[in-house]
Amino acid sequence: MRPDSLRGHLDALILSVLEQQPLHGYAVIEALQAHSGGELDLPTGTVYPALRRLERAGYVQSEWSTVGGRKRRTYELTAAGRKMLAAERSEWQSFAAVIEGVLRPRTA
Repeated sequence: MRPDSLRGHLDALILSVLEQQPLHGYAVIEALQAHSGGELDLPTGTVYPALRRLERAGYVQSEWSTVGGRKRRTYELTAAGRKMLAAERSEWQSFAAVIEGVLRPRTA
């Protein structure tokens, strides 16, 4: 998948993988890869800034913990993040329906 295909959708993808459980940053990357069948292999330089942006916007909150002697920041959805995810899903469904209508082969 071309990286530019994700433009405008990364936040929704991250919110979606955080919907079920809190995850640390690298686990977010792994979840995106797993849920996409390996198609989304995003670099940390893309995901971590997005997580910080989502936190500043109030859509996720984070907490530091120590696991195996290493400090890790775990992110989870806030109530505002759940509302944003619902809105993003609705917008995506509308967008996908429009694109499908245009790209669907026409029968004569």
